[in-house]
Amino acid sequence: MVPFILVGTLLWAVAGLVLLIADAPTDWLWICLAGFLLGIPATAVMVLRDRRRHQRRSGQP
Repeated sequence: MVPFILVGTLLWAVAGLVLLIADAPTDWLWICLAGFLLGIPATAVMVLRDRRRHQRRSGQP
């Protein structure tokens, strides 16, 4: 799942840059910024979740 979240987060960043270059409405830029910023902690949560799941499956504490 981590690659999907990373791709989504990067797509928000790219969309924001494209909108910034295209002089889009400010509301759209804020939406892209929010999507990017929410993607950062989501990535961290998924990395921790995957790490813990791997530890449980391998029998490590």
